[in-house]
Amino acid sequence: QVQLVESGGGLVQAGGSLRLSCAVSGRAFSTYTMGWFRQAPGKEREFVAHVTWSGENILHAESAEFVKGRFTISRDNAKNTVYLQMNSLKLEDTAVYYCAARPGTGSYYNRRNYDYWGQGTQVTVSS
Repeated sequence: QVQLVESGGGLVQAGGSLRLSCAVSGRAFSTYTMGWFRQAPGKEREFVAHVTWSGENILHAESAEFVKGRFTISRDNAKNTVYLQMNSLKLEDTAVYYCAARPGTGSYYNRRNYDYWGQGTQVTVSS
């Protein structure tokens, strides 16, 4: 069993930055995918970005078009934590952000393929 806990959300001015954290506990996978999704009021939960790791190696990474070049996933193995660095934030980035995990990889953009989810953290961008 895997548990994910997000933190780091808050209020930020447009053009600013935030770093979201996702603490991971439970079973470790040799190859796994970490994804970030978001859900704005009245909208469906949508894919933001993912990275698939095998040990220390990144096998694949992709970001949604609307965040490409602005958001980056990283991890701290010592803290067993995955991060989403969010730069150049826009008003439309306002949403609840969720981290998710699944063993292996494939169909990373589909939230229904992820086995484990955090509780979400609110990001609000102001202008």
